[in-house]
Amino acid sequence: MPTYLAVGQMLIAVALVAVILLQVHGGGLGGIFGQPDSVFRTRRGIEKTLFRLTIALAGFFVIFAMLIVAIA
Repeated sequence: MPTYLAVGQMLIAVALVAVILLQVHGGGLGGIFGQPDSVFRTRRGIEKTLFRLTIALAGFFVIFAMLIVAIA
């Protein structure tokens, strides 16, 4: 396995974890006290960018994994 593919996949994995952790997750403790958590919201601004970046990084991660398997 080429070293540059392994390093690239590690960097993508770290970036993917960081982007996932930066995303806002609604709900919280509001459900305990009867607050409805089924409110529809659209993603805007940075939240939309992080969502799209997560999808792109996940795609790159899968592509790198397939390349590593194909070459190894």
